[in-house]
Formats: sequence, C-alpha cells, structure tokens
Amino acid sequence: MGKWVFMELPDRTVCYRALQSRDARFDGLIFVGVSSTGVYCRPICPVRTPKFEYCSFYSSAAAAQEAGFRPCLRCRPEIAPHLASWRGTSNTVCRALALIDEGALDGAQNTVEQLAERLGVGERQLRRVFLQHLGASPISVAQTRRVLFAKQLIHDTNMPMAGVAAAAGFSSLRRFNEVFLGLFHRPPRSLRRRNALMQGEKEKEVVLRLLYRPPYDWDSMLAFLQARAIAGIEIVQDRCYLRTIEVDGAIGSIRVTHLAKKQSLEVAMLFPRVKSLPSMVARVRRLFDLGANIGTIDEHLSADPVLANLVRQRPGLRSPGGWDGFEVAIRAILGQQISVAAARQLAGQLVEAHGRPVPRPFRNHPSLSYVFPDAGRLASASSIRLRMPAARLATLKAVAEATVTNPTLFHPLGDIEETVARLKTIRGIGEWTAQYIALRAVRESDAFPATDVGLLRGAASIDGGMEVNPAALLYRAESWRPWRAYAAQHLWAADAAAGNSYPPA
Repeated sequence: MGKWVFMELPDRTVCYRALQSRDARFDGLIFVGVSSTGVYCRPICPVRTPKFEYCSFYSSAAAAQEAGFRPCLRCRPEIAPHLASWRGTSNTVCRALALIDEGALDGAQNTVEQLAERLGVGERQLRRVFLQHLGASPISVAQTRRVLFAKQLIHDTNMPMAGVAAAAGFSSLRRFNEVFLGLFHRPPRSLRRRNALMQGEKEKEVVLRLLYRPPYDWDSMLAFLQARAIAGIEIVQDRCYLRTIEVDGAIGSIRVTHLAKKQSLEVAMLFPRVKSLPSMVARVRRLFDLGANIGTIDEHLSADPVLANLVRQRPGLRSPGGWDGFEVAIRAILGQQISVAAARQLAGQLVEAHGRPVPRPFRNHPSLSYVFPDAGRLASASSIRLRMPAARLATLKAVAEATVTNPTLFHPLGDIEETVARLKTIRGIGEWTAQYIALRAVRESDAFPATDVGLLRGAASIDGGMEVNPAALLYRAESWRPWRAYAAQHLWAADAAAGNSYPPA
C-alpha cells in the first residue's frame, strides 16, 4: 500500500491478492466486480474468493455500479470506510466530493456545471478528473451515494420506505422503487433485515454506524471535545459526545459513541427533517475525521525521525473538525490569545445571549438547550453583548456579515493558499486565525498555523527544549506536506502532555 493516495489502481494481481487475503488495508480503496454473480464487493467480503478471470477492480463504488454491478448484500459496500475526503492528491476531486456529500448534485436544479463553477474549473475538466481518479462521472458518484445511503438506512434502521427515499434524496417513492428494482431485481423492502433493526434510545432517533480506517485515538478526540464543550450545546458523558445541531433552519441533536470492536462510530440523530440526514452524516464524518487514511498519514509523518516518536506514542490521532464552519470561525476568534477555559466561557455567554432554544422532543440530554447562533442572527444583532476588546467584537460581526454575504465561505473551494487568502480578506482575520479555520472548518489537510504558541512549544519539546521560531518550523514542516494538519495535532498533543492547553478554540 505505502503512499497510494488517489493514484491509479494497483496491478490486478496485487488487487486479487488483497481479495484473497481479505486485506483490510484495501477496504474503501478498491471495489471488486464479479462477472459470474453480477455483484461488486469490498475486498474483505467473507464469501468464497471468485476466480481471477471473473474479477475486475474499481477505485470507487460508483465506477463498479456504472460498470453494471450491483452492491453485495453480504459485505455491504455502503458501509466501507469513506476515504475520499482527505486523500490529498487531487484537490479538485476531494473538494467536489465534500460538496456532493452536502447535496451539491441533489435535485434537478443542481448541475455538474454549477458544481464545476463553484470549484473554479470547467465542466469538462471536472468530468475528466473524476473519471481519472474515481472511474465514474460526478453524476454517477452522486447517484451511487444516494443508492448506498438508502441501502444503509434500509438495513440498519426501521424508517418507513417513504422516509428512506426522502432521506436519500430521491425525488419520489416511485422513483426510489424503480431504481432498487432495476438494480437488485427486487423491491427495496425485501432488503430489510427483520432481525437486525437498529433503534435509538428515543423513538424518533435514527442510528447509523460509520466505519473508519483503524487505528483511531478516541481518547484524544474525546478529550479535545470535552475541553472545549460549550454549556447548553455540547456535553461529553459516559464516553459519548452529545450536542445540539442546526441544519437549514431545523434543530435537533446527535449522540456519538465509539464502537472500538466494530471499528466504527455509532451516531444517533434526533432530528425533524429526514432529508437532512446525508448532510448530517457528512458533517459527523468531518467532525470526527473518519475519512483519514491514517496509515498513509502516519507513515508519511514518520519519515521525520523526531515526529515519528510522537506518531508511535499516539497511533490513530485524528484532526478534529467542527460541526459548522461559521461556528468554528467564531470559536477561533473568541479563543485568540486566551486560554481554552476563557474561550469556552465566552462561547457559553454568546450562546446564552443569541442561541435559539431546542424543542424538548429533539433534545437528547436535559442540559442541552440551545443551538449555536447562526451567521444571520449575529449579523443582525444590534450588540453581541460580550465583554471583550472592541476590535475582536468587530471581527465577530465582520465574519457573520461575510458568511451571510457568501454562504460558501467555509466550503473547500480552492487550495490551502487560496483558502487562507480568502479568509484574510475579512477584517480582523490574520494568518493564525485563517490557518486554524482552514484546518478545522474547511478541513484542509495541509493547514498549518505556524505562529501558534502551542505548536512552537510542542516543536521545542521534541527538539530538546531549544526555542523554535515560526520560520524555522515552517521550513521543517515542508517535509510533512500534504499532512501538516496532522503534524500540528501531534505537536499540540505533545504540548498538552507538558501541561499546556493550546489551541484555545
């Protein structure tokens, strides 16, 4: 495997050996079409290995499905680890996939031409890079995403079929039935496993399992979230993360639990609008960094002998994201030059003053009562009502106004340099804040706030205590590209182990 990242498929012989040995390192990276059965599988499928001449290999489920294969009912391609978000080679493809996950090609009104325009490339160029890296067109990728998400809901929940169709983005129940009949030669209801329906603690909860590529350092992720949990919005309890959420004006809550033996996170969603479920799942994946091919990342960073020691100490350390880009940006500004505890207190005051209340039927914990205020609410507020420097209050207002003006402000629409430059045009946003927002909100794998005090201290701690300046750190970090965000996480973790608490946001 090594550093295979958004590259051509390995030789067919290599792929077949991975299938024979059920090599989990290839799970989510290749899919196997079997001509004798007409199905496509994950390389870890438990069925008897088909003959070599019957196998064809694809870099995406969409490519296998476009070639005429249907998803296997045993190994369930829909639950394979999603490793497309941060593969790090084709910026255009991974940014497009992030937007498709948010529904950029759902509905007749959303076109490939519009998606290409948002990404700053031509439509023909977008189709070309999709075929090169995924073996399928953007439309095929979006359609496969809908089918596989619907299949997961059928298998793992007790949602009615009309709800499944709506949640997966089908225009009608009739169209949903037609697609499944055409693909599986049976109605969607027949795919439901009667003895394996997952149900949440509350009647209206939808519960799904999201697989990741192991290892996964859940303790570090949970510690990060707990240290920054805003009163009324987030809580860490019984090794679970709970929070309130708002998507397109609707309000609800989620609960995330680690299932270590199943190498997955279980997410229970309590929400009034089923059409928002794919977007919610995509946000959970980004928040918990489930798309990281952590073996490739750790191997790359370990080429630096000193950083290798940090990787050995914390295998599976992820780069935490945020639920919402605007929320991350506001938290970053609140946390400028103050401690984690002080930033958290300010965020709690902001929520109490401007947050919308959560209806009781959609609270998954009694202490969770507000959602984080959205950009429109802060932009229109006559006063933000926080005791902090006037310049920083002005920056909060400027970010809110910029987000209202440009709803795609925190979307992955360019490379790291373009993203940082775009954010720095906002009054009061400097290099550190822009890099930090790019890392947490835009999910830039190469974001690196080199002036951060915690990073500098962390770098000094692994360099024998010698003082490190930002220029020297940036020079050294060149060899960490394109995974500098993960190197930053290791440096912050080293700093925290020494008793400090950066970054504050």
